[in-house]
Amino acid sequence: MAQSDDFGFGTQIRKSPYFNATVRCGAKGFSVYNHMYIPRDFGDPVQNFWNLINDAILCDVAVERQVDITGPDAAKFVQMLTPRDLSKMAVGQCKYVLITNADGGILNDPILLRLAENHFWISLADSDILLWAQGVAVHSGMDVTIREPDVSPLQLQGPKSGEVMKALFGDSIMDLKYYWLRQVELDGIPLIVSRTGWSSELGYELYLQDGSRGDELWEKIMAAGKPFGLKPGHTSSIRRIEGGMLSYHADADINTNPYELGLDRLVNVDMEADFIGKAALRRIKEEGVSRKQVGLVIDCAPLKGPNTTFWAINKDGVSVGKVTSAVYSPRLEQNIALAMVSVDFAQVGMEVEVVTASGPVRAKIVERPFYDPQKKLAAA
Repeated sequence: MAQSDDFGFGTQIRKSPYFNATVRCGAKGFSVYNHMYIPRDFGDPVQNFWNLINDAILCDVAVERQVDITGPDAAKFVQMLTPRDLSKMAVGQCKYVLITNADGGILNDPILLRLAENHFWISLADSDILLWAQGVAVHSGMDVTIREPDVSPLQLQGPKSGEVMKALFGDSIMDLKYYWLRQVELDGIPLIVSRTGWSSELGYELYLQDGSRGDELWEKIMAAGKPFGLKPGHTSSIRRIEGGMLSYHADADINTNPYELGLDRLVNVDMEADFIGKAALRRIKEEGVSRKQVGLVIDCAPLKGPNTTFWAINKDGVSVGKVTSAVYSPRLEQNIALAMVSVDFAQVGMEVEVVTASGPVRAKIVERPFYDPQKKLAAA
């Protein structure tokens, strides 16, 4: 393999502070996300899945760029970006939110962190919300400052992640509740730690606030995790599809609205505060949607990997939707998928045809998520 400093396509795609560490640890393939490299291959994705659900994995997710919003009007401005009611959001709390445009389309589905009364981070999925937020601010008349800070998250995920955190930060870290954050230091390395992650397992995100110390932080975590079986890894498509977690650009995009995804709980069109897309989302709520997200079990030989194109879904020879994310789950011993279908066909138990890369096969619409629907593992 080429030396890590030789890897890349020029300076326009950025490397994370953990890039060299992930290459040393065996990263064999990368994708691009928010204009940065993200490790997507440490060998066998099935082994990565078992590492995650049995022990713990450490993932470089510095691609989750932060939009830093400060100023006297920060809370009012952040509320304008999302249809989720933030009126009761406390300092130190995190919330899963949607960012919508004027048509009610989803621009991003980030985690929002409230660091102080007038200080928020939007921890992004894969789209340019820094530009959107700065554009919205221009004519808003609000006193806010919006920038991208030097912040690079890691995800420490899996049932042993709490033990690793305890080894790093002491017993008091066990008091950190699901979807809350804390400011900490590790041997002088400045961090924000949150009980969040993209795995549906117990997990933490460690937001490094000094990119020059990325290699050092990675090595400290891996050393602390060694007795608990911690492995370098990548976010698991298998586990996130089992958990029904969205991947932006795949399961949701600018032409998808929250009601199609069953995310009504993230929308409050009746709150007093105004937000972008409020009128459109109120109309969609009243009129209903024409399509809905469903789960699918696909009846064919185990898929070799996730789908790389959207697969057509047919019923009686008529196209009724598309598979957005599909994978084989070795735990469930089934091919499972998230799909978007016409509302008339979004009925649990209905049999349909999916046109996979290998040809048409039978599939059945099922409830989602496929595993741990109450999120008991992540919230434990």
